[in-house]
Amino acid sequence: MKALKPAALLALMAASASAQDFMRTIEMPAHRALFAQRGDVELIPFETDGCSGGLSTSWRFVADTFPKFRALYEAHPPWEYCCVTHDRAYHNAGGASKAEASFDARLSADEALRACVKQHGEDNAEDFADRYDMTPDQIRTAHSVTAEAMYRAVRLGGGPCSGLPWRWGFGYPGCSVFKSLTPAPE
Repeated sequence: MKALKPAALLALMAASASAQDFMRTIEMPAHRALFAQRGDVELIPFETDGCSGGLSTSWRFVADTFPKFRALYEAHPPWEYCCVTHDRAYHNAGGASKAEASFDARLSADEALRACVKQHGEDNAEDFADRYDMTPDQIRTAHSVTAEAMYRAVRLGGGPCSGLPWRWGFGYPGCSVFKSLTPAPE
């Protein structure tokens, strides 16, 4: 049985590496398009919506509507600072100067978001357990599940040139992978 655990871990690592290679292949045209249109364009001023996809907006709406919710859970997600840091990386495409580095910077920013939310749960497990009448492990689990969901959401919906307001490189003008597929007029 012990021999299966290292084998399963190696298989999982290989599958994960293959998945990242696949995602790199799929996503690289968008990173190339982002850098092709950037040129000498200046970044728009940084703005953040907190946690994108409506998470912070919905949280604030519920907190404003239900005072007891606000008293218990505060006016914004407690890990919102993680999202703002993530937004800063997304704003300027992680400071990358080439498409390949941009892919790596986006992956790193998304992994850092996941780690930040998990760490917030770890750092606050005892305090939140008392506050929410839960165990510290339940707090850690809730943060871990939230962090994984957020990671998957940003990996799926945060690519460059998507037209979405929370896309990678949102501080630059919009771009399109389809422009590079259209033949130039003769």
